[in-house]
Amino acid sequence: MVPHPPIILPEVGRGEEKKIQKTTDAYLRVAEEVAALRPETIVISSPHSVSYADYFHISPGSSAEGDMGGFRAPQVSFREKYDEDFVERLSAIAHVEEFAAGTLGQRAQDVPLDHGTMIPLYFIRKKYSDFKLVRIGLSGMSLEEHYKMGMMIKEASEALDRRVVYIASGDLAHKMKEDGPYGFAPEAPEYDERIMHVMGSGNFAELFDFDEGFLNACAECGHRSFVMMAGAFDGQKVKTQALSHEATFGVGYGICTCYPLGADEGRRLLLLRHNKKEAALSEQKENEDAWVRMARASLESYILKREKIRAEAELPRIIREAKVLDSTHEADAKTVEEALLKQKAGAFVSLHLNGKLRGCIGTIVPTTKNVAEELIQNAISAATADHRFFPVRKDEVPFLEYSVDVLSEPVPIADASVLDVKKYGVIVRQGRKQGLLLPDLEGVDTVEDQIAIAAQKGGIDLAEEIELYRFEVIRHH
Repeated sequence: MVPHPPIILPEVGRGEEKKIQKTTDAYLRVAEEVAALRPETIVISSPHSVSYADYFHISPGSSAEGDMGGFRAPQVSFREKYDEDFVERLSAIAHVEEFAAGTLGQRAQDVPLDHGTMIPLYFIRKKYSDFKLVRIGLSGMSLEEHYKMGMMIKEASEALDRRVVYIASGDLAHKMKEDGPYGFAPEAPEYDERIMHVMGSGNFAELFDFDEGFLNACAECGHRSFVMMAGAFDGQKVKTQALSHEATFGVGYGICTCYPLGADEGRRLLLLRHNKKEAALSEQKENEDAWVRMARASLESYILKREKIRAEAELPRIIREAKVLDSTHEADAKTVEEALLKQKAGAFVSLHLNGKLRGCIGTIVPTTKNVAEELIQNAISAATADHRFFPVRKDEVPFLEYSVDVLSEPVPIADASVLDVKKYGVIVRQGRKQGLLLPDLEGVDTVEDQIAIAAQKGGIDLAEEIELYRFEVIRHH
């Protein structure tokens, strides 16, 4: 685990690098340890490589170049050979796992080496040069997905029988000093203290306990890189050591080393975490009403077995198992059956995973013969046809959380004064374009925000004339 401050290079720092001499000394020690290991492949995960919200980018091609010209030191340059076999095997593993990672989205000649990659190479190449490089960007996906990416790196290493060193490039908190370039936030020193303890002690399970809001507040850049590296040690005993920590310039720089010491089933951290999460979700699933159970049954049958359920056949079991028949009315089973099989309505199915939206598809007006069929259709679409996300994978299915919104018929309104962001959803129309937003959504606090987001979703220009509609929903969890 290493930082990537350009100022650490004498060619850039021009004397200022001496103020972080402890970091330099630790970096040189790491380089010596790498040389002693004589790896065939060095994998570097960098926050400054190609990055996508929903995809892990693995740099393609046979080689790449880069220099520190952006930091007034063009004489510091690199030309690195990529380990094409490793990239091919890692991409193949991701494909089999239906995992969003690979070489898409970049031509080999388009993107030079980034400084998050070059600074570790600067020190390593002082001691060792007989290796090929694999460069991987981070993503906007969850910490668990970064850990799983690390697990697949380990799998590729073992499949190719490669000697591999993993370099997790990333600075720590950027808000360590009032007079620093990013100012001060109280979360910053707390983050640095916590992450140095976790990485220095090998308690990698605690990496998942860093809340997204906390990570944003301290302005770290390397946490996902460190989580990915931890995933490469899944199921292994580890020997770890914290070598240095400094924040001289207001940004935290930490260096730690980690060595595998053999198999340890008690450190299959993602499996243990999933088992714990499944147990926690089981009670929630037991209390789902019939509407949500119908959506869940549809999605699970389609993703796991590629079979589409029939509402009439599935509903008796769903009603029988549903402890909460209707969270809005004290309805009996007959009423629930009639509501699902005899009524028509538009409906939305929303999926969440690890606290983040994982898919949402719905219909404004009914398109099938009843609400149950609407839910069956839209649950499958939410999992497979929401173009903001890759399709839901089989391994994600047990951890999905569902909500179902059944819509009333949209009513045209004269203006926004009769809207209520908590009570009513809104539809914005402009010619053939339309955008919709459900009511009572987290982070949507004003009618103006609600209309603006709905318009954006529909590609609508609010400077032009629009039509507004409102609707109510019955929300099921």
